[in-house]
Amino acid sequence: MVNIGILEVDGVLTLYEHFGHLPTNVVKSDGTIENGKKAHEELDGLIIPGGTIVESETLTPELTEEINLINDNDGFILGMCAGFQILSKEVNVGRNSPVPIIREGLGLLDVTFEPLINTNKVNAEIVDDTTLFTKNLKNTTVTGFHCHTYGQIESNDKNVIYSDIQRANYRHQPKRVLSGVTNKKGNILGTTVHGLLDDNPAIVNNILEYIDAANQYDDIKARNKKLHEKVFNEIAINTGNNYVPKKAHPEVPPMIMLMGTGSESGKTFLSSGIVGALRQRGIHTYVIKVGPDIRDLSPSLYVNKEKLEEWASIKIGDIGWMPLDQIIEHVKGKGYDLVLIEGVMSAATGLLNEKVPYSTAEIAYAGNIPVIMVSSVSKGGIETAAIDIEAHINLLKKMDVNTKGIILNRTYDDKIVSHVSDFLSNKSGISKNNIWSISKAKVENKGRVPEDYLQLENFTKAAIDVVNKDLDVMKFVELAEIPKFRNYLTFEEIVDIYKK
Repeated sequence: MVNIGILEVDGVLTLYEHFGHLPTNVVKSDGTIENGKKAHEELDGLIIPGGTIVESETLTPELTEEINLINDNDGFILGMCAGFQILSKEVNVGRNSPVPIIREGLGLLDVTFEPLINTNKVNAEIVDDTTLFTKNLKNTTVTGFHCHTYGQIESNDKNVIYSDIQRANYRHQPKRVLSGVTNKKGNILGTTVHGLLDDNPAIVNNILEYIDAANQYDDIKARNKKLHEKVFNEIAINTGNNYVPKKAHPEVPPMIMLMGTGSESGKTFLSSGIVGALRQRGIHTYVIKVGPDIRDLSPSLYVNKEKLEEWASIKIGDIGWMPLDQIIEHVKGKGYDLVLIEGVMSAATGLLNEKVPYSTAEIAYAGNIPVIMVSSVSKGGIETAAIDIEAHINLLKKMDVNTKGIILNRTYDDKIVSHVSDFLSNKSGISKNNIWSISKAKVENKGRVPEDYLQLENFTKAAIDVVNKDLDVMKFVELAEIPKFRNYLTFEEIVDIYKK
């Protein structure tokens, strides 16, 4: 019987994609599978998903040995994104550092990585068909998406896939980039093209042919389904906490939006904490991002064990994945109890761009989605944060967007918070019961923003702990509303509202 492993250790996004429904066994940090046997003794191949494996430093000596032995046995190994990085020689994770910060990989691929951010759907060309993965596929186009921070690849191995990207490092920079490399033997593939197996069945067929399992695919998929259910039921990884769902889910899930007064307000941290805390209560929540930076969704997907779906990114202007009206239709009947939308930057950022829509506020208006306003007090203090919040709420009122709650993030003085809560309640009409103060969380090895040396396991645990301590998390379900798409304000209407 064919066995295909998928690595599940701290920091891995196990179900971020389905990998062609091939995995049948989980490989743990000690290099064993569920029956206690060593991976190389049982597996015909291994898939290493994305996540924060490099940052989380979860490769043990035992696991390293098993990966090397699978290679020695000519088993196939597919490393996706961070899994690709682990197979490489080294990764420079110092994106915001004046000097490189080097983390060594296994060296199974003669590749190095430097920072390059990309989060777009891509078409990619296969340029070499002398590997088991790309057999008979030279000069064909495959589809998928990129979601990485370290995407500048230098290779001395066999380069087999190149992607055409439109944006890099938050800017419009069309270019052709290396996105798939194999070893000389051709049994190891590292790639940054997420969805490569899900969207391109010819590659799955090549893998099945290599392991002499073409006639076993139905059985493999059936075993994969059981594996998926088992993995999905645990909240995050190695927590021992299981998700016990409600018996019934709404056909049309209600939505609520976390909207910030600026970048680094804590939206991503709070999103993952809210998702985890609700999941502990049997509430199935999916998080959707306004705009293209789907990296912000990784912590929530880590907690929820979810696939990054096509509707996970709301299109604004010419960036992002899917228009809001289509998303509202796509989330129907998917088993979600709540859809939490994470805004981008400030509510008003992009509001006066002539492209419509181009801001978080416009998305909230168009879907008639209620808002929870979030502001960090770190830069200007609690008092200044309150003034920023009031100004944003006033703008939203003019736009007919309903703010239902407020979160003051990273607070440090309960007396000041009390005064500020009175001020905000008086000015906005929001009940003090829906104005929350979040204390500063202690997260080991956390950078300023998610792409800066984030460790998913530490980040999400801290977020869930803080949310459970400081928020009445079930209020988010109560305050959410069924979305009703009412089209976008025109640019002229927005300018008129803004100037009043």
